[in-house]
Amino acid sequence: MTEASSDQAAAAANGPQIGLQRVFLKDASFEAPNSPGILRGEWKPAVTMNLSTRTEDLGESRIEVVLEISVEAKQGDKVAFLAEVQQAGIFLLEGFEATDMAQMLAIFCPTQLYPYAREVIADLVGKGGFPQLHLQPVNFEAMMAHAQAEAEQDSETAGA
Repeated sequence: MTEASSDQAAAAANGPQIGLQRVFLKDASFEAPNSPGILRGEWKPAVTMNLSTRTEDLGESRIEVVLEISVEAKQGDKVAFLAEVQQAGIFLLEGFEATDMAQMLAIFCPTQLYPYAREVIADLVGKGGFPQLHLQPVNFEAMMAHAQAEAEQDSETAGA
């Protein structure tokens, strides 16, 4: 038995393996196009947040997962600020079946990265001179279930 095959046998015997090897900020931007005038008067912005993820296979069971968050605050029809963050992590994922791997990449990995991204956005907004912004927790499992339900509905509609 070769060394590689004995490593694979050990991994199979121990079951799936997961590890977070590195967390890093890949990109961040902040724009406040209407400052400081937008801060006059009562501060009651409409805040919208968009989330997405992307992955890249780095080889050797290592996958880069990037959580992209965009937060826009509007005061009336004017943009108060736009904060965009790409928070990334390198995950070691071994021994997962395809469906389990999809769940790890869509649920577990973004859940690990989200607190870091929340902190970066809060810092950017505060340093931009705006009142603190605390993003609410996100249920990535519910988001995945919703996306799967929509995909099933779309395929049923297309088949009809």
